[in-house]
Amino acid sequence: MANYIWTLYGILTIVSFWLIFNKANEKGWKAVIPFYNIFIALKIVNRPWWWLIIFLIPGVNIFMLLILFVQLIKSFGKYDFKTLTIGMLLAPAYLLYVGVKDNFKYVGPSGSEEYRKNRKKSKSKEWTDALVFAAIAATIIRWFMIEAYTIPTSSMERSLLVGDFLFVSKLNYGPRIPNTPLAFPFAHHTMPIIKTKSYLEWIKVGYHRLPGFEKIENNDVVVFNYPMEDFRPVDKKENYIKRCLAIAGDTLEIVDRKILINGKHEKLPDKGQYRYFVKTNGQGFRPGLLHSIGISDYQQLMGELGSYVMFMTNENAEEIKNLASVTKVEPIIESANNFDSRVFPFYEELRWNMDNFGPIYIPKKGDKIEMNEANFHIYRRAIMIYENNPSLEMKNAQVFLENEPIDYYTFKMNYYWLMGDNRHNSLDSRFWGFVSEDHVVGKALFLWMSWDKDGKGINKIRWDRIFNGIH
Repeated sequence: MANYIWTLYGILTIVSFWLIFNKANEKGWKAVIPFYNIFIALKIVNRPWWWLIIFLIPGVNIFMLLILFVQLIKSFGKYDFKTLTIGMLLAPAYLLYVGVKDNFKYVGPSGSEEYRKNRKKSKSKEWTDALVFAAIAATIIRWFMIEAYTIPTSSMERSLLVGDFLFVSKLNYGPRIPNTPLAFPFAHHTMPIIKTKSYLEWIKVGYHRLPGFEKIENNDVVVFNYPMEDFRPVDKKENYIKRCLAIAGDTLEIVDRKILINGKHEKLPDKGQYRYFVKTNGQGFRPGLLHSIGISDYQQLMGELGSYVMFMTNENAEEIKNLASVTKVEPIIESANNFDSRVFPFYEELRWNMDNFGPIYIPKKGDKIEMNEANFHIYRRAIMIYENNPSLEMKNAQVFLENEPIDYYTFKMNYYWLMGDNRHNSLDSRFWGFVSEDHVVGKALFLWMSWDKDGKGINKIRWDRIFNGIH
């Protein structure tokens, strides 16, 4: 459903540009060519061609596009605050309206004669108005529609790479009402340069979500707020991106690194990675070889000449195994019952680790779950922190809430289990547990840009990844 909506949005943009171009004495077909249509729109509003370069910068391009909308609307003789604000918020639908209505005439990039006179008196006012309009509209779009996001770590490789820029839809799962509406535009939780909080907590809003196009499904790639940052409001916690392995109502288990959902084996995504021990004959690897294969996440073991720990896809492992200098390639798997104190729920009696974990049930709204000793440790954080029951405690093997003994607890929200595709190098639900529905930001849709810091020259841009959908 969401894909159809975004396709319709793109078609609407092209059609509205086509009509506006014709009115501004440009050929309508120029609206069909990506980036060239932006160049023509800049020409219509008499803005420099190099603005087109700014449109290549993820996140900034949304802001610039809104400024361009303001200039286009002004070029058709409309300058009042109400019209410009409505025009940006409803674009491209409003631009289509401008294109079809006869009473909208193209009056030039600086507007009418009256507008030119006013502009001479206050040249900065045009830019001030445009920036204010764009800031308001961009904030609303970022809150409720779509947001740019950058992949900062290798936890999702090789499905998503460090340096990928993507767009995240708030509409798919339904946009959240901001918990902290008093915030500086475009800054998530920290102000640039001065490094202070970018938001005020004078007004706090509880969790509310508008209707979405779809529900979270197994294997969706989801952006969410990192659950462990209890010192920040939910909407200002750091953004993370992982794959949703289990949804509310599922039972998840990991057996020798294999994921089981409701007892059924969940195949690793094609570009997902595991950890391997790789031993060579001492020669190691020539410079650039691993990068060319697609292996970027590895460490050479100290004191063991030619030995490595590599995070690779199954395909990469086969390629490495066939190299003449390689003598051994074997998976590294934590043994069952080998307790890892870093792993959720940090309860030694369960003896869980990242490769042998569970079974664990993912709560859904309305579930009534027994509160025994093991379940207390598994669900304690969800009940105390996410569902705001700080009085929860266990005394003498009995669970108490508000100083009253309870044998069952009924959950108020849906929960999810999210993990990185780079299974052995991902800080995910295995280390902090459930993600509650109020922490879900949106669905990752497609890549806008991909930047390889290790590439050279024009190859710093991963051209084959641009505009790829995320699966």
